Amino acid sequence: MAPATEIWLSLPPHSVEGLPDSLTYHYWNGAEEFPADPADCAFYVVPYYQGPTVAVRPLPLMTGLRVVQTLTAGVDHLMSAIPRLPTGTRVCNARGVHDASTAELALALTLASLRHLPESVRAQDRGAWLPELCPALADKTVLIVGYGAIGAAIEERLLPFEVAAVHRVARTARTAPRGPVHALDDLGQLLGPADVVILATPLNERTRGLAGPDFLSRMKDGALLVNVARGGVVDTKALLAEVGTPASEPGAEDGAPGRLRAALDVTDPEPLPEDHPLWRVPGVLITPHVGGVTSAFYPRAGRLLSEQLRRWAAGEELENTVAVA
Repeated sequence: MAPATEIWLSLPPHSVEGLPDSLTYHYWNGAEEFPADPADCAFYVVPYYQGPTVAVRPLPLMTGLRVVQTLTAGVDHLMSAIPRLPTGTRVCNARGVHDASTAELALALTLASLRHLPESVRAQDRGAWLPELCPALADKTVLIVGYGAIGAAIEERLLPFEVAAVHRVARTARTAPRGPVHALDDLGQLLGPADVVILATPLNERTRGLAGPDFLSRMKDGALLVNVARGGVVDTKALLAEVGTPASEPGAEDGAPGRLRAALDVTDPEPLPEDHPLWRVPGVLITPHVGGVTSAFYPRAGRLLSEQLRRWAAGEELENTVAVA
């Protein structure tokens, strides 16, 4: 069994305030060479924004592992490796680190799409002055699918925009401070009235392809789908059938808008190939999976790691455990 003091950090140790002095830290953020013997690592902080291949690469060699700590809210990129981890290894996510940043982007995508900002930017590039009447977020009904910490943060930012109603959906029904949370089984009756549907759910067996043909067909004409969850939550082929006809080539104006609009921070596949038709569909806004990639990340990630490692050094229960091998 590896000593419980060997820690692999994907942030430079000197950049994280409050780390316990009793632990030994090795910095690794996906470099080809490992900073120490992986077999001695007890607590592994997964490199952030480096992809699943990098994330799982040292795991088969970490025979003394006790904890895997991600810096992402989702752990889907590790799920295939969890059954092969040493028995009892805890997998913890970064709940709370990305709430504000992802909620900000969800609102930005919603507002930009409703107010046709991408079209205005393209018109600006041509020097064209093209005023038009656009939908407002005010008085709209919004459905949040995936009402965890990020979903709740999205709602808090929606309310000042004077939306008519916010409906909440999670895996199971419950009551939240802002009101009732419906179960996934209730989606069918909630999709029809929604003007904006925001996806913030984890990717798992139940949510993969959730926004498929039936889901999308239940959305009203002119509704907006916003995805800040994972690309696999949306059936890309089904989405393409609803959002319109792609332009023949980038910059061409022969594409046709469809029944729905979409604003996507995540896609399937990801990264989206440059020749993928989704790039060229009018009414589709795409950002490159940057929901959590903001200036707020590093201080919040540092606070999470400092507290988790304080708990680890003190023998206390860790926060945010989402799986145990």
